[in-house]
Amino acid sequence: MNWTLARRAEKMNPSVIREILKVTEKPGIISFAGGLPSPQTFPIAAMREACERVLKEDGKAALQYAASEGYAPLREWVAQDLLKQGMNVSPDQVLITTGSQQGLDLVAKILIDAGSRILVETPTYLGALQAFTPMEPTVVSVDSDDHGVDAKDLRAKIGTGSDKARFVYLLPNFQNPTGRTMTEERRAAVAQVAIETGLPIVEDNPYGDLWFDAPPAPSLSSRHPGGSVYLGSFSKILAPGLRLGYLVAPKALYPKLLQAKQAADLHTPSFNQRMVAEVLKDGFIERHVPTIRALYKQQCEAMLAALEREMAGLGLTWNRPVGGMFLWVQLPKGLKATSLLAKAVEKGVAFVPGSAFYAEGADESTLRLSFVTATVDQISIGMTALAAAVRESMPR
Repeated sequence: MNWTLARRAEKMNPSVIREILKVTEKPGIISFAGGLPSPQTFPIAAMREACERVLKEDGKAALQYAASEGYAPLREWVAQDLLKQGMNVSPDQVLITTGSQQGLDLVAKILIDAGSRILVETPTYLGALQAFTPMEPTVVSVDSDDHGVDAKDLRAKIGTGSDKARFVYLLPNFQNPTGRTMTEERRAAVAQVAIETGLPIVEDNPYGDLWFDAPPAPSLSSRHPGGSVYLGSFSKILAPGLRLGYLVAPKALYPKLLQAKQAADLHTPSFNQRMVAEVLKDGFIERHVPTIRALYKQQCEAMLAALEREMAGLGLTWNRPVGGMFLWVQLPKGLKATSLLAKAVEKGVAFVPGSAFYAEGADESTLRLSFVTATVDQISIGMTALAAAVRESMPR
């Protein structure tokens, strides 16, 4: 039987990261590739206790269909928690999603037509590109540096009339893939451009709680409240297997996002929502997240020290993240990350080539390293192996 694919299906591509993760499953591979939280941070005991309480006290409701908007106490918790981001939102602006990735999918469905201009950072999150691409937009990269997206270039690329950008997609805090954080000054400039031009912002903040020494500046959405959709996640502070995220939208936009959610999956699993609400209700997160920050800071410092030790004189440069899960490496001229990856895997270490994260004009001499799923000893061993691979791959 011959199946005729929809045009949008032709635009779908496998995740480069997921394909690389298959390689890392081989015995003996030290992986700096995955964007996975450390399993050491999963609050298994708290989840077990919450699971038992939910089933005992409200099991029938927890196992039943539920409202598409999400579990009311959880939506209330999100609205209260966002005060620390400088956001004053009501629970009826919060939509619980099946992971923040679903939030990206919903945004794409209701805001993008074929040919619509959308703006992204350089580079940007691969998962967002995967969510946006089937809707057939024109994706335009905005110049970016260690301080975040460039406000002047953002203004220049918004467009006018029917070609005006539908939105700009931004990750201000500990960005995936680069680990960079947008400065206070840059946030103010970007928000000012958005307000003056009427440009909507889609702000993705899955890593914002993972700061090492000081929290990041208030959210972009707090500066442009009527013109922003804000995406958050419980994956990085509790457990990704729950597939629990949320979005916050202006009241004028919320109904369409809700309708798209209903068409996708009716609602996010009610049991998962109730279990997380039970875990959160006694201030658990304020006690738990600092342990994640401490662990990730230690691992990040170990990777930075290993890079300085092992890569001395090889011509590589890298940034110094102040939170999150990733750092970004620039290889010397003439060395491509995809070629280096094959040699690195031979030596027992893996990473993600940076080219996968560019909407256009990919820089093939970049790579992303994740430091959170390897021990300090594994980081040291892996960096030694990666340095050997670099030496053997250098152009003659």
